[in-house]
Amino acid sequence: MRILISNSSEIPLYQQIKDQVKDAIFKGELMEGDALPSIRAFANDVKVSVLTIRRVYEELEEEGFIIRQVGVGTFVSTGNLELLRDSKRRLVEQKMQEMIQTAKSLDICKEELHDMMDILYEEE
Repeated sequence: MRILISNSSEIPLYQQIKDQVKDAIFKGELMEGDALPSIRAFANDVKVSVLTIRRVYEELEEEGFIIRQVGVGTFVSTGNLELLRDSKRRLVEQKMQEMIQTAKSLDICKEELHDMMDILYEEE
């Protein structure tokens, strides 16, 4: 898993990292039971504070994406598949909302947008 962060982004570092870990889980790059690096190792790899990675891990655990076992390690958890599916849907909904706002600002009607989506979806 490769994490890219931007210091010039308005998005906080912990959120950039958390989003990329979740994305890797969504895409299947990280699978159920895969070990994640220790907080210290991850912080060194990404060149951020251990506090930043600790926050990432805490939030991912609260959301059900990882399990931390003291003395053993941190592992990907997709045990709650409905949570995972819902998170995927939310991600798509966010992207669609951006697309709809852009289409509206460019005076593209709903039917035309729908036709565009049909064409693009079939191409994949």
